This record gives sequence, C-alpha cells and structure tokens, in this order.
Amino acid sequence: MGDLYLGELDERGGCAGNFRVIYHLEKFRIYKYWQVPYYWAGCKMYDLLAGKENMETSYLMSKGKALETFPMLKQDGLVGALVYYDGQHNDSRMNIALIMTAVKLGATVANYTEVTDLHKDASGKIIGAQVKDNLTGASWPVRAKGVINATGPFSDKLLTLDDPKHTPIVQPSSGIHITLPNYYSPRKMGLLDPATSDGRVIFFLPWQGNTIAGTTDTPASVVRDPVAAEEEIRWVLEEVRRYLSPDIKVRRGDVLSAWSGLRPLVRNPAAASTEGLVRNHMIYVGASGLLTIAGGKWTTYREMAKETVDTAVKVFALENKAKSGCITETLRLVGSDGWSRNMFIGLIQRYGLDTEVAKHLSDNYGDRAWTVCSLAEPTGKSWPLHGARISPQYPYIDAEVRYAVTHEYALTAVDVLARRTRLAFLNIQAALDALPYVVDIMAEELNWSHAERKKQISDAVDFFASMGLPRAAVPVLPSPLPRGYSEKTWAWLASGFGYFVATAGQKDVGYSHGRARFEPAELAALTAAFDRHANGTVVDGQPEEVLELAKLSQAVMEVQGYEGASKKDFQYVLEEAGLTKAKQLDFDEFIEVCLPPPLGLCVACATGADGALLDLWKSEGGGVCAGA
Repeated sequence: MGDLYLGELDERGGCAGNFRVIYHLEKFRIYKYWQVPYYWAGCKMYDLLAGKENMETSYLMSKGKALETFPMLKQDGLVGALVYYDGQHNDSRMNIALIMTAVKLGATVANYTEVTDLHKDASGKIIGAQVKDNLTGASWPVRAKGVINATGPFSDKLLTLDDPKHTPIVQPSSGIHITLPNYYSPRKMGLLDPATSDGRVIFFLPWQGNTIAGTTDTPASVVRDPVAAEEEIRWVLEEVRRYLSPDIKVRRGDVLSAWSGLRPLVRNPAAASTEGLVRNHMIYVGASGLLTIAGGKWTTYREMAKETVDTAVKVFALENKAKSGCITETLRLVGSDGWSRNMFIGLIQRYGLDTEVAKHLSDNYGDRAWTVCSLAEPTGKSWPLHGARISPQYPYIDAEVRYAVTHEYALTAVDVLARRTRLAFLNIQAALDALPYVVDIMAEELNWSHAERKKQISDAVDFFASMGLPRAAVPVLPSPLPRGYSEKTWAWLASGFGYFVATAGQKDVGYSHGRARFEPAELAALTAAFDRHANGTVVDGQPEEVLELAKLSQAVMEVQGYEGASKKDFQYVLEEAGLTKAKQLDFDEFIEVCLPPPLGLCVACATGADGALLDLWKSEGGGVCAGA
C-alpha cells in the first residue's frame, strides 16, 4: 500500500507541472479528542510520503478557526479540524489535452469507433481488428502489430472477443456524485469524512464554481451510461446533513446534477483463483498477444501508460522503433507551454471578456485559450465585447462549442455539454436550457439539417437521464432554434397565432423538470384535503386550523396523484423540512411538505421500481431526480 501512495504522490506532482491543477484545502472534522493524534499522524505520514511534491504542510485548526473558515460546519461537540492540501483538476479538459498531445506527436485518433472483432493469423496471434463507426454504421478492418485493450470497465468485452471462454476479471463498483450550489462550502476548502454512518468515506468539495459531494461504493453492472440510484443520492444528502449546521436545510431540491461512475476493480487472470482484487492496476498479456491494462486511477495514469507501452514494445517486438525510452515524465501537454497565472488578463484586454470567463478559459485551455477566443462572436454589448455565454450561470461561451467541433473532434451535443465542458455535470437544468443554442452553433459548423438538429436534442435529453434528468420529466422536447428564411418565417407565423413551435401549441409548458408552483386544481384539492382533516386550535391567542401529524399521510393520499407515496417518502420530506418533531402542521407547513420547491412529494413524476413516488424539484437552477 505504501508503494501505491508513493506512486500516486509522485505522479500528482508531474500532473501539476503539465496541466492546471487547483490546489485546495481539505479538512477532517474532529468531534472526539482521541481522533486528534490519530488523524494528525495520518496526515503527517501523507506529508512525509509526498516529499518534495508536497503542496503545503498539514496542520491542526482550533474549533473557532474551523468555524470561521468553514461556517457551515455543525459546531455542537466540535473539537477542531485537521487541514491538509490536495489537488483538483478538470478531468474532461485533462483527457482532451492528452488526446490532442498524442495527435500533435503523430497519433491517429478516431471518435465513436468500436472494435467488433479481432483478426488473428493461423497461429492464433492477433494481427488487427474490425472496427465500426457508430455514427454512420460503416465498418472496416485495421491491421496492427498489436492491440492494447484499455477499455476500463468494458475490458471483459474485448477479452471475450479474444477468447469466448474468458472468465470476467472486472468487478465494477459504482460511485455516485451529486452537485450542489456553491453556498454549501467555502470556495477554497472542502471536507473529508472517513467515518460515515456505514463506514464509507465521503467528501464535500468546491468544484468548478459549485460544490460536489460523494461518493458511494456499491457493486454494479457494466452499462454505458449508469444512473445514480435515488437511494444513494439520499444517503449522500443524509451524511452531508449530519455534519452541517442545523440551520442549513440540506434539501433534495438543491441537487443540481447526479451521476454515477464505474470504477473497474480487477483481478489478474494470471493470478491464483483465490487471490483477491488488485489495489491499483494490472497488465496482462493473453495467449493471442492481446495486451490488457485495467484498473488504476487518474492519479497514476501516466505511470500506467508507461508500463503498458513498455510492455507493448517487448511483446510486439518494437525495440527497433522505440529506442529513446519513455519521455512522458517531462513531456508538456498541449496548452501548457504558453500558460501563466496572469494570462487571463491578456485575454480580457485583447478580447473584452468577463473576468470570470477569462479565468475559466485560461485555467481550462491553457495557451489554447487564445485560439478559443479567436472563434468568439461579438456580443453586441458595451461589455463584454466577446464571449456570449451558453448558460448565464456558468462561464462557458459560444467559442468553446466551435472550438470543440473544429479542434477537438466533438460530433454531438453531448460531446460538448458533458465531455468537452462540464455543464451537464454541474447543472443538468442549465445544460437542458443551453441545449438548443449549443445545437444551433454546432449546426453552423457541421451543416446539420433540421432533422439532425432534432435528433441531437432528443439524443442529448436521453443522455441527461444519466445526469439526473429522467426522460419522462421532459414531456415536450426543446425545438431547434430556427435557421434559414423558411424556418424563421414559420416560427414567426406560429408565434403570431399565440403559441410557439417549441411547445407544440401548449401554453406555459416549460422544459424544466422542476415544479415552481401548484396548478390551480392541485392547490384546490390539497386545500380541501387539509380542511377535511384539520382541527381548530388557538396559537398565540389566535384561532388557527392545524392538521395532526398522524393524519398527514391520510389527508395527502386522498389527493389524486399522491396515492403511491410511501411512509418512507413522508419521513424523508419531513426531515428535510425540519418537521419530524412537530405534532401538528399549519396550512403553510402542510403545503411545504406536499410539493413546492424546495421540498415535498411530487405528483408529476413517474413511480419508481418500488412504487414510491420519486422526487422532482426545482431549486437554485433546478433540482434533479434519478431512477425514473
């Protein structure tokens, strides 16, 4: 285990030298005195192992200082905190930087291609593969001296193509993350809790202008777009609620996005059958020559690649073509050469950008930000002069969409919203709102027809289900923005008749999956239900109607649409509203529990597998629901 930590810390330093890494503080909250020496010794060992790559030295923080720097913490019983430093990067931009660096050095890359078969010679050695373009359906053979299987949780699929009798080696584990508004944490400090209610570790960190919380560790099956289970989302929220101040309402409706990632824990097929899973990564060469690299993590990606390529050079007899050895330890990635911490100032001065946008472009594109800005259209405003945002809440601009298409192989709206930018991960409602605009910009670059633009919107909304937005929550798809004379004329005529093409003639139909208010009929039905079961009482000398808490479920479930609400659902929304100890509810509290944001039971969403109503709220830019 020590070797694993040393490798990670060493590689972290190399990563920081090659790409923009945001250093931030993390703290262990301490509520028992015996934890002080325990956590302190662990962090000091971490500092020692990091050596020259250590960012800053960890230190103890008093209770008063901890609450000053992290005022959201629960103060009852707090002894203090232990602070240590760690790094954070934008993994989507890091991945693209790696790909574009490989292209710069001569690699050929192909997007949306899939290996459908492996070609072998008479002796059973692999000499190539059959690949398929998943966008066009075209298929063709590729000859190769060797094939490397670096497909993460899908490793077993290629291994089975190689050997139909293959025994699976991947044991995928699902980890869910949720994104919350930025007021949940300070901008420069996060929190790590290694002692949750069931022993799992949870973190709570500032991320890309929001706050990210996670993660769970649950056995899962391998699917392309896993969905975060509602139970897991609620577990994370409940853990967050445990260590934040009681005056902070940790609300399900504050979840802006929720997603699940698969961690490919692996077993080495060359090891004994009784041996457990490897802790880091594994390299395996099959009888056919198929070289598999599986497991590992971002922190050690370069070391994993080095070991894999070194093995490939030997296995595929490439010694005569690879004489220099590995050079990636000192290789600078695309975008890093001309970057400096003050580069954003030059972007502002040359292009007239918002400061937030300029810092975002500098931090995420490095010196390529100049090229991005050259693609920006004038805003037509006095300020900013360039950089039209695709979402008013986030610093992503129109030029990034064009750059993704022209320089980074983006071919779909999902590529831009989830794989070149992080908007879908930060706020799925914002991504949904930006979708027609993004598709419009891409259509200009890729010459998409109206039918293709509609397909892109539909495909993106389908994908958004894996980000916390169930497809059923968008009953009316956003329409493409009109392009060309005929489309604009039709849109103008349609709007003149009192409806918009985008809503197919339905007034007041939005694309938000949240609910900002009751429909009049719903409010009337709930009011009637309250009146039937309420009793008169005197509160502060004034007569008032109140509902006994014991009668809550009976009253609510009389209203159409609420029949499937379970006892667990009622308990959850009462906890969120802080009403679990109440014996009676007045009408306002009753309505708060029933639906309106940020709390409540939902009558508008589909039922889950267990028959319980799922939660759909809109709050602070749109809450999300998973599992529908």
